[in-house]
Amino acid sequence: MIKIALKKLNTVVLAIICWSSGVTLYAQYKDLGSWNILHIKYTKSHRLSFFGEAQLRSLKFYDQFHYYEYKGGVQYKPTQGLQLALGMGSYQTYREGGNFITPKNNSEFRLWPQVVLTQEVLGVKIEQRYRAEMRWTSNGFRNRFRYRLGSFFPFGKEVRGYKPFQLSLSNELFFTGREPYFERNRLQIAINYKPGRHTTLQLGYLHQFDYRINDEIGRDFLVIGYYIDLFKKTRSAPLPSGGIRED
Repeated sequence: MIKIALKKLNTVVLAIICWSSGVTLYAQYKDLGSWNILHIKYTKSHRLSFFGEAQLRSLKFYDQFHYYEYKGGVQYKPTQGLQLALGMGSYQTYREGGNFITPKNNSEFRLWPQVVLTQEVLGVKIEQRYRAEMRWTSNGFRNRFRYRLGSFFPFGKEVRGYKPFQLSLSNELFFTGREPYFERNRLQIAINYKPGRHTTLQLGYLHQFDYRINDEIGRDFLVIGYYIDLFKKTRSAPLPSGGIRED
């Protein structure tokens, strides 16, 4: 079973690399950027948890760093398929052409409530995330609304109640309360590997398209994530929420 899982993993990783290369070749910007994530989650009970996350992004492959963010929040799960959350954080975007070039394009503090609905269909986890953002930016106060649809397929030999590999695919839409209303689309495909009950590693490809937005430009990114799960008591640990970022 392990050999079969590794064979599947190699096939998926190869597919991601080929897809990333093909899309990047025809993209408006031919340089693949980096999207780096460190996520820590502390589960106090089966209903209540807390999280913190930091991200660092570059417009070229680990060069021209232009963006970082850090945030945290609380999550509450009243029922099996419903999760409520409240988060806040700092989001800093610099100018293009180098590493952290000033003056900044945007300096922002953000507060956001969100609702996540999940269900399982034929072994595939389906997730819908709704988020409303209150944004205090360099250009004044703004509202934004986001909807993300994701699917997550775990595979591999089961270890301690969970499967170590997971394939994820998600697409997110961004809207505002001002014309032209549509602001951004973000598509991601990733493979997640859980070597132990407390950690998850992620490798993925993300394509972002922006429409009339000035805080960050659309680009193709290599996504590398490191997720840490902490628990109040010893328990079997599932994968973190889809193994994808909270941004």
